[in-house]
Amino acid sequence: MLITFLEEAAELNASVSAFQRRFVADVQRCEELEKTFTFLQEEVRRAGLTLPAPEGRLPAPPPRDLLRIQEETERLAQEMRDVRGNQRALRAQLHQLQLHAAVLGQGHGPQAEGTNLDGLSERTFLLQPSEGPHQHLRVNFVAGAVEPHKAPALERLLWRACRGFFIASFLETERPLEDPVTGEPATWMTFLISYWGEQIGQKVRKITDCFHCHVFPFEEEAAARRGVLQQLQQQTQELREVLEETERFLDQVLGRVQRLLPPWQVQIRKMKAVYLALNQCSVSATHKCLIAEVWCPTRDLPALQRALQDSSSEVDVSAVVHCIPCRDMPPTLIRTNRFTASFQGIVDAYGVGRYMEVNPAPYTIITFPFLFAVMFGDVGHGLLMFLFGLTMVLAEDRPAVKAAQNEIWQTFFGGRYLLLLMGLFSVYTGFIYNECFSRATAIFHSGWSVATMANQSGWSDAFLAQHEMLTLNPNVSGVFLGPYPFGIDPIWSLAINHLSFLNSFKMKMSVVLGVIHMTFGVVLSIFNHVHFGQYHRLLLEALPQLTFLLGLFGYLVFMVLYKWLCVFTDGAALAPSILIHFINMFLFSRSPTNRPLYSGQEVVQSTLVVLALAMVPVLLLGTPLYLCWQHRRRHHHLLRQPSGPQLDESKTGLLDSQDSDMSVNGWGSDEEKAGPPGDEEQAEFVFSEVFMHQAIHTIEFCLGCISNTASYLRLWALSLAHAQLSEVLWAMVMRMGLGLGLDSKVGVAAAVLVPIFAAFAVLTVAILLVMEGLSAFLHALRLHWVEFQNKFYSGTGYKLTPFTFAVEST
Repeated sequence: MLITFLEEAAELNASVSAFQRRFVADVQRCEELEKTFTFLQEEVRRAGLTLPAPEGRLPAPPPRDLLRIQEETERLAQEMRDVRGNQRALRAQLHQLQLHAAVLGQGHGPQAEGTNLDGLSERTFLLQPSEGPHQHLRVNFVAGAVEPHKAPALERLLWRACRGFFIASFLETERPLEDPVTGEPATWMTFLISYWGEQIGQKVRKITDCFHCHVFPFEEEAAARRGVLQQLQQQTQELREVLEETERFLDQVLGRVQRLLPPWQVQIRKMKAVYLALNQCSVSATHKCLIAEVWCPTRDLPALQRALQDSSSEVDVSAVVHCIPCRDMPPTLIRTNRFTASFQGIVDAYGVGRYMEVNPAPYTIITFPFLFAVMFGDVGHGLLMFLFGLTMVLAEDRPAVKAAQNEIWQTFFGGRYLLLLMGLFSVYTGFIYNECFSRATAIFHSGWSVATMANQSGWSDAFLAQHEMLTLNPNVSGVFLGPYPFGIDPIWSLAINHLSFLNSFKMKMSVVLGVIHMTFGVVLSIFNHVHFGQYHRLLLEALPQLTFLLGLFGYLVFMVLYKWLCVFTDGAALAPSILIHFINMFLFSRSPTNRPLYSGQEVVQSTLVVLALAMVPVLLLGTPLYLCWQHRRRHHHLLRQPSGPQLDESKTGLLDSQDSDMSVNGWGSDEEKAGPPGDEEQAEFVFSEVFMHQAIHTIEFCLGCISNTASYLRLWALSLAHAQLSEVLWAMVMRMGLGLGLDSKVGVAAAVLVPIFAAFAVLTVAILLVMEGLSAFLHALRLHWVEFQNKFYSGTGYKLTPFTFAVEST
């Protein structure tokens, strides 16, 4: 068997019909076995049993074992059909005997001699035989059973058809009888119809047949009926014994099915997968072998070669492995574990990366929970989410947790490590915001001294009575002692301008984080260019993009940090406005009322704007002009080459190692723009298409820098919304409950606080954890997909789907 490791599950028989392939008969045999397995599995489920999980690793069976499994399965299925058929027949026969006995034992028969009903005995002939022309007529009987919901209609139709020339008696059975099909207990309605005349008898029999009634012979004499009833009881007892033996044998067959079916199902699925893979191989008539082309990870190639050698030694057939070059883009294989699977899933939902492209997942492990926490920052809420994720992580190996079929639970369980980190980062940002269920905590001493302000300002009682709000002046000696050691000073929670202060802080923080995040994405694109050998993109794309982004918005971050670090409390009243400076930067102007941050600021700003604008034509024209020059040089080089055998050698030289290395590393956007990958020499270069493609990317990047920076302001908006919702929930629920508790006795206060706290807990989980958490999650997802990954990640690859029998686990 010749195996050439090139492409994963390559279709080498595309021109061959599915019904003409070499192993189509074996695939059909496996499919027939699967149908039989489905029948046996359904019989097991019908009996209220379950199939156990197969134990150990079961190999795909060889062809001789496949024939054995097929024979045993057919024999087992035939036994199951015969036993089930016998069981149904015996149950139906038993049901008929029970109905017949119920009809005879319900008291429908004629009453004893001498009992009168309105002066007439039931034994008295309705038509006297000695009078009139009807002396030969006698009373006949039709007895049987019908379903209860059909009895009223049956009685009405008999009355209309026979015009009252009959007497009918309907009685419900004393105890329910087991239905022979469903096995559930069901009640029946027994009836006895007395009539005279042959024509009426025919009508009665036709009507009972139409209603699918069970009609039984009915003896007129009570002694004869008792004899028949005894025979029925004896037959019923004998039939029950036979039915019990049949069900015992059925249990034995079901036991064998439970024991044999699970391993057979696994083996046949593996065998079918093997034959389907072999059907994709091409058959070499010259060498009488199969040729398969598959992708194989380089790290797994030695193990694959050993496995092929071991399997070849068992059957004395050699398997030859060749690694040949390929100009097609290989699939992408990213190995994950329990921890990284959820983060890789976030990236793959955007698109599978190209082969050897930078994978954003390792960086997403940190940036995604952090950006989520910036919008969700609260110590209490983050701690609840962290504990929820930690609980799922600690219980991940329990079978009951893994076997849960609830879709919502499976979603949460699959992202348990993501929830764990999101909760942990939310606790960290909650400490920075100094918020725990919207309440500030004084872990350290405040950096503001109210006592110093009161002593040096001379606040009197009358002054305090007239002024509800007091102003702390940081320029007064001893009032501002220095910044809070970690996070926001808790005194800001008491300030009337608390919201304005946090708005300014969170807005600037969002811009800083956004520019850093986007810059990191552009830096990662440099690694793609270097790896794929596209060094011209370093100068024509990566460098202009960094210059444009950092020259404008990086300078904005610089001004924010400069103002935070260099403007102190003594000059806070005259602090310059960063927004005015940034606007004047694009207008090449200055504002007399807005003093500069540093000397020479106007020159620096003008230079940065001119430099950033100069990068736009470089981005627009650099790559198309370079590709055009490269294409012309290649074209002239091909024209200088002599024709004949040397040209053939140049074509065959595409398979040498050097060119193969270039082909492996050459799947960049250049090939996507200039022509089909793997055929650059013969591809037609269309400058207009390349220019249009580059123009779209240039406009997208330049406008995206503005829109993406503004998009990161959602960090500020979501953080503010979360804090305000938490504040409203505390004020409307807990503060009200605590206020009621202060005016009441201890017992009454406890009784009041219990339901109030329960309502607070439910609303916190439902609104602040679930709804707000989902909102922050979606916004963090958008920031990674649109603002971060589009700087370097194309996501145009496809996953490696290896031929494996391993069971995937979350």
